[in-house]
Amino acid sequence: MADPVLNLTGDLVELARALCDTESVSGDERRLADAVDQALRGLDHLEVLRDGDALVARTALGRSERVVVAGHLDTVPVAGNLPTELRTDASGVTELWGRGTVDMKAGVAVQLALAATLTAPTRDVTWVFYDQEEVEADRNGLGRLVRNHPDWVSGDFAVLCEPTAGALEGGCNGTLRAEVRVPGRAAHSGRAWLGVNAIHGAAPLLARLAAYSPRAVDVDGLVYREGLNAVGIRGGIAGNVIPDECVVTVNYRFAPARSLDEAVAHVRDLFEGYDVRVTDAAPGARPGLDHPAAAAFAAAVTGLTGRPPAAKEGWTDVARFTELGVPAVNFGPGDPTLAHADDERCPVDQITGCFAGLRAWLTS
Repeated sequence: MADPVLNLTGDLVELARALCDTESVSGDERRLADAVDQALRGLDHLEVLRDGDALVARTALGRSERVVVAGHLDTVPVAGNLPTELRTDASGVTELWGRGTVDMKAGVAVQLALAATLTAPTRDVTWVFYDQEEVEADRNGLGRLVRNHPDWVSGDFAVLCEPTAGALEGGCNGTLRAEVRVPGRAAHSGRAWLGVNAIHGAAPLLARLAAYSPRAVDVDGLVYREGLNAVGIRGGIAGNVIPDECVVTVNYRFAPARSLDEAVAHVRDLFEGYDVRVTDAAPGARPGLDHPAAAAFAAAVTGLTGRPPAAKEGWTDVARFTELGVPAVNFGPGDPTLAHADDERCPVDQITGCFAGLRAWLTS
């Protein structure tokens, strides 16, 4: 298989296609990271740094403000939706179809094209391209950069090019996954009365989840919708054995008004009486739109789109920037409800629109 060659100054949509057609499922980003590395190192106005399959390219113009613009290189597994296709529907809207078009290689294409063509932006810019965003938090490439090289990703303000359909989305919900264990006692299923069926015992736990009423929380003027759901269940070892344990995996998406500790306490309170083990967790991020740089960016984007800022309902790496004390927002092409979908697709005009919006702001 030939190594991909990325043309950063050519057609923007073709660049997005080249990125998407280079498969980079989480943990297997090396070919794409190498191609991005090679393309960026040919640009004299950028210093390029690398940690594993995460790359940083930055200007050093002595501007009074530094902006970080970040995006991840990985995708969820391909589902028969590559290579990409360009399709135009009956209304004349042209979309790029395929894995990664929404989450988030169209946004990465915007970053790369701007990194190549903006040789003298009015703000210093740090472009970040990282690996393993779609998996558990401790593998995240941006998290690794924050731990190993915090100076590489520091700045006054950050933009994460996650899909927002070309509008601005502030902050993000936090996320927590936990395993809730229900005990039982094993027995031969032909003598079931000698055992205690742990799967049957999970019914009250599932009833609590079904009856749970999630909140909608106003945080600094943006409304975040919470959710608590069972996302997996396992139990039993054979077709003739009463299961002695059932494990229900739950996912709690919580508004950034709650800290991670408060979210954990909420889940433990809800499942009082059960063994609850947190397996993965990441805090949310408040909108931060009161910061001058964030407010200026919000005003610029709203002026272009006519759409006011909204809450980011999912979790994104804006939370990592917030932990660094860097206010951050989400802004990128693609409908976030199509992320990870088999029919993932991104309107071409959103790709070009996000490019134009970021370029106008970085040159104003």
